Amino acid sequence: MGMSVTISVATEQDAEQIFRLQYLCFQGEAALYGNYRIAPLVQSLDSVREELATDCVFVARLGDEVVGSVRGSITEDGAAAIGKLCVHPRLQGHGIGARLLRAAEAALAEERGAKRFRLHTGHRSEGHLRLYRRVGYETVGTSQGTDGVPMIVLEKTAGAYAATA
Repeated sequence: MGMSVTISVATEQDAEQIFRLQYLCFQGEAALYGNYRIAPLVQSLDSVREELATDCVFVARLGDEVVGSVRGSITEDGAAAIGKLCVHPRLQGHGIGARLLRAAEAALAEERGAKRFRLHTGHRSEGHLRLYRRVGYETVGTSQGTDGVPMIVLEKTAGAYAATA
């Protein structure tokens, strides 16, 4: 590739690239469920900007290009909710998603006091499920997404973040 992918805290200037990348990356999920109204595809740019201001957001960069992103926040029960993990399709399968997860988990535990991490993924999203299980997440239940997609809920304890990927 000639350049290496770096992981860093997202900045306000990354909002548009994150927004476009998210739209590109979640097309496959939408097709998998026959539902193009899933949350990542209908999120507004302003909402992405709000998340950048309040949440723990990391990006993967290849030069100046944002090629991956993940967000996390602390929920009312003290868990860290991690979501909207995405990696540009041309760079998937190279460990970037696991690196993004590890960065978000570390920051959420160290800076925001998370004791456990929780994420949701569609029940047909086998690639995502493989990644999450590989880095220590275990299925703890199911839920229904606001878009009607059946979701699998996965969690792991914060002490396990150092061992991921």
